[in-house]
Amino acid sequence: MKHKHMYDLCKTHMHSYVLAELEDGSNFDGIITGLDEEYVYFAVPIDNDTNSQMMPYMNDQRQFGWYGFGYPGFGFPGYGFYGSPRRRFRRLVLPLAALTALSVLPWY
Repeated sequence: MKHKHMYDLCKTHMHSYVLAELEDGSNFDGIITGLDEEYVYFAVPIDNDTNSQMMPYMNDQRQFGWYGFGYPGFGFPGYGFYGSPRRRFRRLVLPLAALTALSVLPWY
């Protein structure tokens, strides 16, 4: 596996709230919800102040073959969108190769 260090870092911080930096210099915060040998899966908070640099990633929900969180009838209690009329998180799937840094953030 080419990106073993980033894979191990993501695995260590699975289900943690993190700040992720991408190879293009942009960054975002979110919860690592899944991981495989090629991709890392995030739940990214949705708010009115979303970083405009991330909008290309966040608007194309099917960029890597996945649909965004809150698809009708699906969701997980605790993330605040199951049965809720307003989504609070969006799924973001990125290749491990796109990540350059990961920092754990406090929940407050």
